[in-house]
Amino acid sequence: MELTPPSEVAREALNRAKAAARAKGLRPGSPSRRSPLAEPRTEGKGPGARDPRLVSDVLSSLLRQKGWVAEVSVGGVIGRWREVVGDQVADHCVPETFEDKVLVVRADSTAWATQVRLLVPTLLRRLAEEVGEGVVEQVTVLGPAGPGFRRGRRSVRGPGPRDTWG
Repeated sequence: MELTPPSEVAREALNRAKAAARAKGLRPGSPSRRSPLAEPRTEGKGPGARDPRLVSDVLSSLLRQKGWVAEVSVGGVIGRWREVVGDQVADHCVPETFEDKVLVVRADSTAWATQVRLLVPTLLRRLAEEVGEGVVEQVTVLGPAGPGFRRGRRSVRGPGPRDTWG
């Protein structure tokens, strides 16, 4: 019995593989037709889209894409309020909200509310150093909330203290 030469065995294997590919609908030898949803291939050096990345890099890119950078940086300042404004001011006023570039701060007394209103330009400068220029454009200082008269000795039945004329 005579052995088949190796080149003929390889050629027959290649022909069988091409036939199997054609049966599946593939076209061997032609350039691949990638779907538009597939990830683009990157040629050359550098990290690819599928390479692992640091969590901090992923979070910072997410914040930039969603436009949340200013809110998160102000949130960091609110979390470090005592460091930013100092112990004495932080003992008497706390930040309440931040919306539309306006930071609302509530003082525990009217005297401290007046004092913090006088310190607003210094506070804005300090906030610009911490979070960047133009993130906080206005600081609104509120005094202490007054007592409500819904319950207690001064409460009245009915719709409440309203104008009775007319």
